[in-house]
Amino acid sequence: FIKALLATEEVPEVTTDQIENLHRRFKQLSGDQPTIRKENFDRVPDLEFNPIRSKIVQAFFDKRNLQAASDGFVDEINFEDFLTIMSNFRPIELNMDEEQQERFRRQKLKFLFHMYDGDSDGKITLQEYRNVVQQMLSGNPHLDKESARSIADGAMMEAASICVGQMEPDQVYEGITFDDFLKVTQSFFFFCIFIGLDRKRRLASWRWTTGSQPKTLGASNRTKRR
Repeated sequence: FIKALLATEEVPEVTTDQIENLHRRFKQLSGDQPTIRKENFDRVPDLEFNPIRSKIVQAFFDKRNLQAASDGFVDEINFEDFLTIMSNFRPIELNMDEEQQERFRRQKLKFLFHMYDGDSDGKITLQEYRNVVQQMLSGNPHLDKESARSIADGAMMEAASICVGQMEPDQVYEGITFDDFLKVTQSFFFFCIFIGLDRKRRLASWRWTTGSQPKTLGASNRTKRR
């Protein structure tokens, strides 16, 4: 089964051992069934207190992440679907060449963009981003909702300045498209805001699922300071 899976073009770039570990985790989640549903993720202890748990679980069933031709969500996924989604939680590793790093970075950013773009309209609006930031920071006793709102508003203003430049007084920035997202995540500020907030959670999810501790690139190698 594993050899057949590795021979397909759709398989994410993971090792045989990692796929075997993923398959064991999949069977645990599914109760040894061929598919899993959203309620099966109640068995994942690392997700229990995750403030964006619902978005992470939803991402597994998002057709955009499953290379489907349409938007929306599926009711259940099989192991190949699970493997495709889990590849997005895998950190960028030192043994990847420059082309692999760029391809993998774009794939991960697309996945992250879909998590923020909750209504699948192709852009992250200010309200969508406010909601995510508030959820991510909800466990921090030193930050209230207004502080989280200010962080989100500042990030959106920075996005507008990067992607649009000088705006007219009556001009409205409607939201971050994926092309904009690729631009703004080159900014160190945006790396911290968009990616850094959930990096530890993605690493924890990958370790729990595969049982491996990857050798990762540091943030300074993945981003360029402005």
